[in-house]
Amino acid sequence: MKRYLEAGRIVNTHGVRGEVKIQPWTNDAAFLCGFRSLRIHDRTVRVLAARVHKGCVIASLEGVDDMEAALSLKGSLVYIDREEAPLDEGEVFLQDIVGLRAVSLDTGEELGTVSEVMELPAQNVYVIRGEREILVPAVPEFIRGIDLEAGTITVALIEGML
Repeated sequence: MKRYLEAGRIVNTHGVRGEVKIQPWTNDAAFLCGFRSLRIHDRTVRVLAARVHKGCVIASLEGVDDMEAALSLKGSLVYIDREEAPLDEGEVFLQDIVGLRAVSLDTGEELGTVSEVMELPAQNVYVIRGEREILVPAVPEFIRGIDLEAGTITVALIEGML
């Protein structure tokens, strides 16, 4: 598993004091505000202040003191350190789901590999590609287990999903 996880992109500047506007790739923009540092361009940058504004994160970063410096970061990916990310028991990062081998709960048959996580309004959907493509809603009725160490996800399929 990668130590640093993609968590968003700097989409613009904010004001004239060097703040950046980050479009978060997390369930909740406030999650990003809890980090003391972020990774940008393969270097760790200390976060001096961060707040949520209209679904984005407005951040003041060490060494980014004016609009020109902030503008130079526009378009940059923002990473978080996995070791600093608080997850509740049983939670996993979506990036860790991609690449897992999907196994049928009923037959033990390997169905393919999770190639994508579609983030939809109702719930996420895991795209499993093997002999055929299977779309599996990411809800407990269908997702019966995720074992990151073994690299597998166990799914319960119903008639019509195959």
